Amino acid sequence: MTGRQEPYYLCYEGDFGLSGLAEAFALSPAPENARAALGLVTAKLDAYDRETPVDTFDHLSADQRSILGYDTSHDEWGYADDLRHDVRTLVESQLPDEAIRTVWRVAAGGVWDPAAHGMSARDWLRCVEETCAARPPRKIPGRRPAPFSLWDARPPSADEVRDDVVAEIRSCRERPAGSLPSPDTLSALEEVAVHAHPELAFRLFLRALKACSVRIDKERYDRFQALGDRFGHHGFLIDTGLDVAWPPIDTARRDAVWDFGLSRLAGQAHQDWRGSREDIRRAAEGDDIGQTPGSAAAVLLEDALRLLRSALPDAAVSALWYGASDGPRSGDGRDWLRLIADVCRERLREAVPTYRPVVAPARTELADLVLREVRETASTVADKAVSPHWHPVPATEVMDALEHVVTRIDPDLGFRLFLRVLSALQVSLTQERYDRYQAIGELFGYGEYHVSDVDHLVETG
Repeated sequence: MTGRQEPYYLCYEGDFGLSGLAEAFALSPAPENARAALGLVTAKLDAYDRETPVDTFDHLSADQRSILGYDTSHDEWGYADDLRHDVRTLVESQLPDEAIRTVWRVAAGGVWDPAAHGMSARDWLRCVEETCAARPPRKIPGRRPAPFSLWDARPPSADEVRDDVVAEIRSCRERPAGSLPSPDTLSALEEVAVHAHPELAFRLFLRALKACSVRIDKERYDRFQALGDRFGHHGFLIDTGLDVAWPPIDTARRDAVWDFGLSRLAGQAHQDWRGSREDIRRAAEGDDIGQTPGSAAAVLLEDALRLLRSALPDAAVSALWYGASDGPRSGDGRDWLRLIADVCRERLREAVPTYRPVVAPARTELADLVLREVRETASTVADKAVSPHWHPVPATEVMDALEHVVTRIDPDLGFRLFLRVLSALQVSLTQERYDRYQAIGELFGYGEYHVSDVDHLVETG
């Protein structure tokens, strides 16, 4: 890690630092000379500055920023700072100049070779650093702390993770050559990991794989994401531009970290939500990190088809949606479900043209377990209504519809919608009940943060 005090994912969704600069070069026409190349550096820094305006909180005092939740205990790092840190890491290392040149060339997609313009690799990087140093200092108040930690207690030291990065680089040597980075490139990347820093080496390694269009299997992809988590990278840093051999869509596979399907769509509804095709489309395109493209649309379509093909009355379908979403009226009964299904099919035709929807068998063995929780809650909310001041729906109607889903359609879908109804009705939970919900979620194979959507309902004290 650099001298920053917050994980990278708070600042960057994609690539950053020297590897992010190399990406910008790889996606641009080849500069004609060094001046034009440094112009690309300036353009990259300008683009980041536009995305993070420096004066957003300038009018606030340090105390006011603290009240708003912004950490003022340290100076904030900007893109130029991270880029300068990467540059210094390489320039001040014991790496041969040729190794630095080799790594830069492949990461930049061969677009810019400083040696072809009479510059050594270190001279080029020093020019990059000078361009960063010439920019006005940034005055961004500290960003909010992470909503949850991806690290047990602290980011890993270089020694703790170096071997894992080197192992990934070396494993490329064991594969057929094809479009893999050359042996010289792999050796140079390994030297960066050993003699400079493994975090920087990992980002440059990913850039090399992307520049060479190397296809990665899912197992290797998962290892990359695990390494990225340890470094505090955003998942999109690994995803963007990486060619992954995704497994076929399987709606029975529970690989989403958060909620999914119809219950996830319901959770996105709010007062300003229109329930338009565009709203549904955004949900259908919302594949989680590590999911096969099209998975979000496939599970949403499956949920909609289960309800469409059931004997659940239209009025009960509407009550179920309003109870789970606590949002505006988006449509009634099966017309709403048909619109959802239509949008999902449209998304799947684009993402996975060969996919044919197959509704997986329901997990009926867990129906009694879920039903007990629904009935226990139903007895405590009989006098309540969802959105009592907006479009009131009696809680009894919602709970009756939930019971029908659990017992006659799919207890998995019923439980996911039940969790949404708990939030809409603001049902207080004991720690014991919440623990039972977590246990049921584990039986269904839900992701780590799925059930925690209702942890704010747990009584304290």
